[in-house]
Amino acid sequence: MIRPGTSLTKQKQKQRAVAPKVAVGKKAEAARPLLEDFLASCDYVGAITLLEFERKAREDRPHLLMWLAYCYFHNGDYKKAIDAYDDAMRKENDSNIYAYKACCYYALCQYQEAEDEAAKAPESQLKTRILFHTAHKRNDEPAMMSQHQALSDSKEDQLCLAAIQYLRSHFQEATDIYKRLLVEDREDWALNVYIALCYYKLDYYDVALEILQTYLSQYPQSITAVNLKACSHYQLYNGKAAEAELKVLQNASNSGNIFQEHDLLQHNLVVFRNGENAIQVLPPLLDIIPEARLNLVIYHLRKDEATEAFALIKDLEPSVPREYILKGVVFAALGQKTGSRDHLKMAQQLFQLVGASASECDTIPGRQCMASCFFLLRQFEDVLVYLKSIKQYFTNDDDFNWNYGIACAAAGDYKEAKEALLSVQNEKSRTEFCYLSWLARCYIMSNEPSLAWEAYVRMDTSNESFNLLHLIANDCYKMGHFYYACKAFDVLERLDPDPEFWEGKRGAAVGVFQRVVARKESLDKLQDVVNLLRSSQNSQVEYIINKVMKKWAKENRVKLE
Repeated sequence: MIRPGTSLTKQKQKQRAVAPKVAVGKKAEAARPLLEDFLASCDYVGAITLLEFERKAREDRPHLLMWLAYCYFHNGDYKKAIDAYDDAMRKENDSNIYAYKACCYYALCQYQEAEDEAAKAPESQLKTRILFHTAHKRNDEPAMMSQHQALSDSKEDQLCLAAIQYLRSHFQEATDIYKRLLVEDREDWALNVYIALCYYKLDYYDVALEILQTYLSQYPQSITAVNLKACSHYQLYNGKAAEAELKVLQNASNSGNIFQEHDLLQHNLVVFRNGENAIQVLPPLLDIIPEARLNLVIYHLRKDEATEAFALIKDLEPSVPREYILKGVVFAALGQKTGSRDHLKMAQQLFQLVGASASECDTIPGRQCMASCFFLLRQFEDVLVYLKSIKQYFTNDDDFNWNYGIACAAAGDYKEAKEALLSVQNEKSRTEFCYLSWLARCYIMSNEPSLAWEAYVRMDTSNESFNLLHLIANDCYKMGHFYYACKAFDVLERLDPDPEFWEGKRGAAVGVFQRVVARKESLDKLQDVVNLLRSSQNSQVEYIINKVMKKWAKENRVKLE
């Protein structure tokens, strides 16, 4: 992994540097660059080139190998930094090198090796900070407490403590430390980025942008700051707005390949573009960027690949609400796909854990979690309590309208359910059997059976259309919409000569006849029913038509063929 730099400004300044003036006719002598100049401009590649040249030329620079290792580390070449430190160890009697090597191993995510190296180093603030972080990575609480107590009030130690608070999702505590340090030194501009990052994690995206502007006014081409600004725009607006913010980095890049050179930008571009190139970009980043695993899980869920999503998240130990929620969604998706009650129960427990927590119970995600928990428990009245409390925030959200509509229908509020389901705009969702069947039921229960019948007519012949027909037949019969019940049972009887379908058709036909007699149904509907009855081979047909319906028609001077 090559650690991304944070600013492109100084590279541009180097290009604009004016060449030294020389007299006409004289050859300009190339001035030897100074290591101090490279370090001052954060040009670690230039510094490495100079030091490697001096190393091969056997020039006598004090602590050359230590400087080389330092430059390799800051350039993100951690393995080369370790090699340089090993060479320096053989030449210099400095046991602090163990602590420096520990930093390299930590950057390579080799936390046990980092701890082993740090243990060999003499006591120092750096050693304490390294052991504090490795203890956090190992989830060793006693070791963390021990190292925490050893921290001083120095800026480095306090920044270390703030970083641990951030990594443990204690964003407010981290913010308090950064603000205190900023009061002590207003020109420590980077602290504004750290504070903005904390507010971003607390979902105060507009506040994060406001604070971030202080740093961007000083370093407008900072990769870290511009990326955070783009992420805030993504949360507030959309992926296109976020990607537009990154153009300043593309324009400032020398290579024109800025997104391919930086892992974080590559990762975020996938998110901004709604999963585009996720399979190519995200897998190599799983052990580098924590969010890469979560976003790859989301990608698989959107592709309806619940098994692949489960494989990625099953061993993840959630530490923040979003991780609990995502794991719950995966378990729910897999449980519904495979019919596994165990997975559904685990999903319900994960949702309840977030929704009932003191920190999340009054947040929108928290209420969504409680709604999902009760949805899986099929307690739809409780589902609606939570969904209605956040409905105003999801007026055009297809997923919300889908869940809200089904919950309303299951609770018997068919009018509200119909409005919610008709608000779903996604064409794929609108063609799913689950959607069509619930919408058909809402039509029928809202005394609009003709719309349910039209939904069936538009479907291609399949098992799903057969099941929808079955639902229309039974629901229409139950609600007294006998004409459409008769039509549905007629088609069912043709498809499957089950005696139950004839009995349903016969009962619906009699129901239509009763409504015609009571003048609640038009006469042409009775003629349609007679035609439908004649398509049956049952011996009772002639009796019903001739002895009942036609007899009444004759007595009431109604023409019935």
